[in-house]
Amino acid sequence: MTLFRLPWGSSQDLAIDLGTVNTVVHMRGRGIVLNEPSVVALEWVNGIRRVAAVGQNAKLMMGKTPDGIQVVRPMRDGVIADLDVAEQMIKYFIDQAHGGPSRLPRRPAMVVCIPSGATSVDRRAIRQAADNAGASKVLLIEEPMAAAIGAGLPVTEPLGAMVVDIGGGTTEVAVLSLQGLAYSTSVRIGGDKMDDAITSAVRRKHNLLIGEATAERIKHEIGTALTPDGAPRTLLVRGRHLSSGMPQEIAIDQVEVAQALAEPVSQILTAVRSALENTAPELAADIVDQGIVLTGGGALLHRLDEALALSTGVPVMVAADPLLCVARGAGQALEDSRYAGVLTPT
Repeated sequence: MTLFRLPWGSSQDLAIDLGTVNTVVHMRGRGIVLNEPSVVALEWVNGIRRVAAVGQNAKLMMGKTPDGIQVVRPMRDGVIADLDVAEQMIKYFIDQAHGGPSRLPRRPAMVVCIPSGATSVDRRAIRQAADNAGASKVLLIEEPMAAAIGAGLPVTEPLGAMVVDIGGGTTEVAVLSLQGLAYSTSVRIGGDKMDDAITSAVRRKHNLLIGEATAERIKHEIGTALTPDGAPRTLLVRGRHLSSGMPQEIAIDQVEVAQALAEPVSQILTAVRSALENTAPELAADIVDQGIVLTGGGALLHRLDEALALSTGVPVMVAADPLLCVARGAGQALEDSRYAGVLTPT
C-alpha cells in the first residue's frame, strides 16, 4: 500500500464524519468539537433560495415549516445528494468548529469519511463540496477503517478485526488487517430505514400517521432487535389518525416495535454473515478470538449485539461512544503518522 504522508500540521485542520443523520467534526489537537444533525432549512426570498438554518436549529423545524421554507438532508445513504446545499452545510460546520465566521479566509486541510462502497462520482462530489467550502486539501478515509481506528482495533497489526458500522443511511461491514480492508461491503440499511419501518408499522396497525422525529424517539426509547422475554415496555405517542384526520394519542409496546424492526435487522445480520463467509480462514480465526465490534448510532439499538451474536456464533461488543467512533478514528488518522496509509487523495 502506498503511504500518503500528511503535508500539513495546522491547528485548523479537520476530520469530518459527514453522515446521513449527523455530522461530527474533529479538530487537530482538540478532539471532537462539533456534533450536529446533517439538516439544512432553506427559504425562498424574492425567488432566491438561501439557507435559513443549519444543524440542530434546522432539525427543530422538521415537519413544522410554513410555505416558503423547506427542511432538507443534503446527504443520502452516506453520500452527497444535493451538492450545493452540502457545500453550504460543510462551510457552516467549518465556521462553527473554528468558533464562528471569520473575515479572513480559512483554508483547513480536511480528512473526510466515505462509505466503502462510494463510487468515483461520489468521491468527486465530496471533494468538490469540501473544496468549495474552503478546504485547502482533501483526503478520504473509508468509514469502516475510521470506525475501527476510533474503536481502538489493532488495524496496523497482522491481525484480523471486524467492525460493523451502522449509520443513518448505510451499514458498513469490514474485515481489516495491516491498514487495509481484507473484505468490505456497504448495504443501504441504517437508522433511517429503521425509522421508516416503525412509521409503516404504526400506520398499518393503528391507522396513525407519525412524524420522523416520533419514529426516531420510539426507536431510541423502546426499540429492540429481539422480542422481549418479560413484560414489554410501552410508550405513548401522538400522531394524526388517518380516518378522522384528528390528532390522537396511542400506546405502543416493544413487541410490535421489535416486529417492525425485524426486516432491517435481518438485512444487517445477513450482511455480517456474508462477510464472515467470505473471510479468509486465518482472519476468521482472529475474529472468533477478538469478536465483532459494533459502531455507529445503530449500534445503540437495544439487544442488537445479542441478535448478532446469536446469528453468527461470534462474540459481539458495542464500542465505547459508538456515535463518535468514525470521527474520532478519522481524527487519529489526521494526527498520527502511523495511519498515513489509510488516507487516500481525492
